[in-house]
Amino acid sequence: MARNDLPQDALQRLIEALKVLPGVGPKSAQRMAFYLLQHDRNGAAVLAKSLGEAVELVGHCSRCNTFSEMEICITCSDSRRDPFLLCIVETPADQVMVEQTLSFKGNYFVLMGRISPLDGIGPNEIHFDRLLKRIENLDFGSPIREVVLATNFTSEGEATAHYIGEVLKNKGIKVTRIARGIPVGGELEYVDAGTLARALLDRRTVG
Repeated sequence: MARNDLPQDALQRLIEALKVLPGVGPKSAQRMAFYLLQHDRNGAAVLAKSLGEAVELVGHCSRCNTFSEMEICITCSDSRRDPFLLCIVETPADQVMVEQTLSFKGNYFVLMGRISPLDGIGPNEIHFDRLLKRIENLDFGSPIREVVLATNFTSEGEATAHYIGEVLKNKGIKVTRIARGIPVGGELEYVDAGTLARALLDRRTVG
């Protein structure tokens, strides 16, 4: 291979690597690669180092399955959280969003996915066996008191919530589902019909 070919090969490999990011196509990947090499080579070096360290060091929490460098993550290690209340989410990003509400004080289990038969993803692929062990864990003297299903309101998320809910209810565990409805500050005139219909179905008593 001629020496003059090496830079182009390396550049193409960088572009192909950037294309694995969600929402990044060939043109976007090319722009990112050109920008890093032309304007911020130091930033590119930091990015490469950080990515390598993350791949090597970040694993999964043995209790909640979220990303963690430690065997038990910071959230699961927090003694101030309610050990008998468990929120189930699809991804670590969803967990972060729930935490940012400052309204949930229990623990989590992160599925790292959702049931999708068309994609060949069933209960085994979303760590359902680990979830059951987590729920039945008697480290605190009794099993989980309530499980909050906070999967997304997509067809796959709903199917996942339904499956988990049915299994847990058959085990006598209280299962709740996060509500759907009008967003805070939303005006009915601009809300889609599906959301408004769900809000009517999920209405609650006042007072």
